[in-house]
Amino acid sequence: QVRVVESGGGLVQPGGSLRLSCAASRVIEGIVIMGWYRQAPGNQREYVAAIGSGTEYADSVKGRFTISRDNTKNTGYLQMNSLKPEDTAVYYCFARVIGDPNTYWGQGTQVTVSS
Repeated sequence: QVRVVESGGGLVQPGGSLRLSCAASRVIEGIVIMGWYRQAPGNQREYVAAIGSGTEYADSVKGRFTISRDNTKNTGYLQMNSLKPEDTAVYYCFARVIGDPNTYWGQGTQVTVSS
């Protein structure tokens, strides 16, 4: 099993930046894919980005968000720039592991973009 814990959310003004972190409880090389979804009030959970052998982004965040991972720290990151009010949501990290059919989720971190 893998436990993932998000951090780094908060309140930011439109146009600002935040960096979310996703700390994994086991060596990250065994994690095939690490990524992020988000869910705004009243909306379904929405895919944001993922990193495996490459990176992938939702169209709504391309050019503004960057996903990365640091295997030495068992941690993934989501750098969010040029934030918009519509980016306001709870952001959830997920991880998938070699040979394991499960998807592991964190508890979520709130991001609020407002003036």
